[in-house]
Amino acid sequence: SLGFQDVLSQGRTSPVTSYKKLQGWSSDQNKWNEKLYPFWEEGDPRWKDCWKGGRVTAKLGTDSPALVGSNVTFVVTLQFPKCQEEDNDGNIIYKRNCTHDPPASQDQQVYVYNWTEWIDNCGWENCTSNHSHNVFPDGRPFPHYPGWRRRNFVYVFHTFGQYYQTTGRSSAKFSVNTANITLGKEVMAVAIYRRGHSAYVPIARARAVYVVTDKIPIFVSMFQKHDRNISDSIFIKDSPITFDVKIHDPSYYLNNSAISYKWNFGDGSGLFVASSSTTPHTYTLQGNFTLNLTVQAIIPVPCRPVTPTPSLPTSAGTTGASSNSDSSTTVESMEDNPDGGCHIYRNGYYTTDISVVEGILEVNIIQMMSIQMTESQAENSLVDFVVTCQGSLPTDVCTVVSDPTCQVSKSVVCDPITVTDECLLTIRRAFEEPGTYCINITLGDDTSQALASALISVNGGSSSGTTEGVFIFLGLLAVFAAIGAFVLYKRYKQYKPIERSAGQAENQEGLTAYFSNFKAIFFPSSTERNPLLKSKPGIV
Repeated sequence: SLGFQDVLSQGRTSPVTSYKKLQGWSSDQNKWNEKLYPFWEEGDPRWKDCWKGGRVTAKLGTDSPALVGSNVTFVVTLQFPKCQEEDNDGNIIYKRNCTHDPPASQDQQVYVYNWTEWIDNCGWENCTSNHSHNVFPDGRPFPHYPGWRRRNFVYVFHTFGQYYQTTGRSSAKFSVNTANITLGKEVMAVAIYRRGHSAYVPIARARAVYVVTDKIPIFVSMFQKHDRNISDSIFIKDSPITFDVKIHDPSYYLNNSAISYKWNFGDGSGLFVASSSTTPHTYTLQGNFTLNLTVQAIIPVPCRPVTPTPSLPTSAGTTGASSNSDSSTTVESMEDNPDGGCHIYRNGYYTTDISVVEGILEVNIIQMMSIQMTESQAENSLVDFVVTCQGSLPTDVCTVVSDPTCQVSKSVVCDPITVTDECLLTIRRAFEEPGTYCINITLGDDTSQALASALISVNGGSSSGTTEGVFIFLGLLAVFAAIGAFVLYKRYKQYKPIERSAGQAENQEGLTAYFSNFKAIFFPSSTERNPLLKSKPGIV
């Protein structure tokens, strides 16, 4: 006769003596009821007819890796053939408007398996022939919790020389404690049977590898404000990097533990110990560095009872062996715990190599100028933005024109640039209509990018002689005051990234628009007449 090991191990056998008992599990040396739960080898032609309409597949997932002592969870989900699904009663039905032969009426349902009808016809309480079928492969009866009759699938899980059996619908979920599971990779296998008239029918099998470790599973994410690609491990000098540590602990095993984070950033700044999972650090030198992190958890555990051992005359060798055995225990007395108790230490380790480069640290718009044009060119106004940056020299520039709230983008124009000396360039862009707009200018290189923004608001120009005369007259009256203000403006004023509402922008039109030309008309256009003008060095 077959045993559970024969059915579930699929040729993988290990000595029984190597396994520790898992709570709620049974040894796979138990006998398997092959009459009620037939066993088919892979390739058996009966697999093709075990389900109406096609083959059922099973997907077995796990939240592994699991820290030893925590729980590891498994979820198995059945995937039915096309157009089939499970209804609220656990029956398998055809989806409406999916099959070639739809029901005659909306109230009529086409069943793949109508298990509700089987139950209702038999009653299950008075049907002695079927009542004996409500047992697992080892003969144990199904648990009679609410709704147990609607669970038409039997799941038998196998790992570590033991098995666990349960009933369920089209999916099943369970957890197992890893305290008695050997460290390393293990295989979880599952066999799924469906309810039949006289016996259960195998429909699918699945396997998944899971890992049990004594190292805390951790992952570190890194963020830097001006970093262009967070996945390339290249960061910018003199700009803080935020390190965020994620501990993989889905069963909340470490919830009551004291956790510390020990950082060595590899730049000679020394060892830094933190209690928070998020830590900032700034590299002030360029080069390659190796980052090392140790996460330590002090986990409270129940103390083992101490049984005094009477002194017996033993040899020195026997005494030494006993001492070594005691020192290998993982449960220790917590002497520094004011509340008393016992604990164990668990550590997690993370290391990675990172590169630090100069990068682009800051971008400033220091001037905006409208360009004089002939009457034939007046339909598109040109505006020059004079931009500076700090750090490395940029290789590309992007200009984004948005609405006054800086939320809705109107146009995006990007160009490659060549800057050989200092980071000072003029960006020329074309506009068609008046209004208030948000301008974002981004300078970037291979590893970094930085942004400057400004709100501009300029009245629409007119070709009438009266309007032009008014502008000239006002300009003559203000020319002397404007000269002094202009010198101070040129010396001290810089446009920095700002956040203002549209109303604030309209109240400051005279400040945000360059006042040397009142005929500038600003509105973004996806087609520029001169996107790359090189009439003087630095104009883009």
